[in-house]
Amino acid sequence: MDMNLGGRTVLITGASKGIGLSLAQWFGREGCNLRLAARSKDMLEKEAEAIRKANNVEVQTLALDLSLDASRKKIMATWPDVDVLVNNAGDIPAGSINDVDDAAWRAGWDLKVFGYIALTRYYINRMKANKKGVIINIIGSAGERPSAGYIAGAMGNLSLMGFTIALGAESPSYGVRVVGVNPGPILTDRVVKLSGKKAQQTLGDATRYQELFKTYPFGRPGTVDEVSPMVVLLASDHSSYTSGTIISIHGGLSNRPPQ
Repeated sequence: MDMNLGGRTVLITGASKGIGLSLAQWFGREGCNLRLAARSKDMLEKEAEAIRKANNVEVQTLALDLSLDASRKKIMATWPDVDVLVNNAGDIPAGSINDVDDAAWRAGWDLKVFGYIALTRYYINRMKANKKGVIINIIGSAGERPSAGYIAGAMGNLSLMGFTIALGAESPSYGVRVVGVNPGPILTDRVVKLSGKKAQQTLGDATRYQELFKTYPFGRPGTVDEVSPMVVLLASDHSSYTSGTIISIHGGLSNRPPQ
């Protein structure tokens, strides 16, 4: 299916690896001009150059820490107008209420929760003035079935789900769509890290993390390429009546009884 996204400008945060990098590659193949932000300058520029060469599209990058207000303002000043904003940067720590201290909790929320809020606030008003635009929040299925073992992340995701639904219900009145995507366990460096921690706690050996995957839908975690096509579809005019909702990509995991 032709998504008719060629020539549109797409801003993706957390774009140097994992889902963010996959999104950049998929939007690049659609002919989009990309604005990519992430912390790692070397990784970001390396991947950006590969996308440029493969797709003959414009790719601009900014290496910065989106947990900082100054970094968010730099993005807004450098790229004042985009057609699509994909909020994806996030790294909320795992652990119970006693494992995650206030400093770590705030740091995780500053990057993801308040990072999403700040960029959305700015770009939704720019899009409102232009009477068009799409904002897609990559959130996470931990918000669908909160766990005490990932309490900071579950709370953060729940808040962003409500944020997305509320804004997306109002935004069509001025021509803008806001939607969310809740990936489940997707095979990224972050999921490997979290799974290793859980394997250490439950099996006594972090290297046995793949054994935990046996209980997942289809006996495996998802892949980034099972998330990105949905995001591209949501950004396109084929989804022009989709707003104020969350799309789950977790193989039904959140609807299973706890194991």
